[in-house]
Amino acid sequence: MIIFGTKGYIYQLAILTLVCGQCGNPSAHTLRKRVSKFTLFFVPLFPYSTKHYTQCTFCGVEHQVPNEQAEQLLAQSAAQAQQGGGQQHGANPFAQGAQGGQAGGGNPFSQGGQGQQPGQGGNPYQH
Repeated sequence: MIIFGTKGYIYQLAILTLVCGQCGNPSAHTLRKRVSKFTLFFVPLFPYSTKHYTQCTFCGVEHQVPNEQAEQLLAQSAAQAQQGGGQQHGANPFAQGAQGGQAGGGNPFSQGGQGQQPGQGGNPYQH
């Protein structure tokens, strides 16, 4: 009696900040690789299918990504990690100072040494 089958493995490759195609929100997306392997006597022998997916952490929708685009996203995330703290300057619209029209940077609720008094556009719930 020969026992054979398949087993799937999921590897999380990166977490990227992208605009979701479903909900339209700029949110974190996980880049995952699904590898299906042929097994013989419960021992995985060789992969027969590899697919890349991104999943929006806001709405949960999952999109399949071509292998070439997945490699580009991996290179982009590695470049962002090397530029300091995983955040590329100018790429994140929610980063401090990205929205020049607002006093105190891009986040109206942050209190990071901006000298705002309560009632002057700061966080109304923090005293």
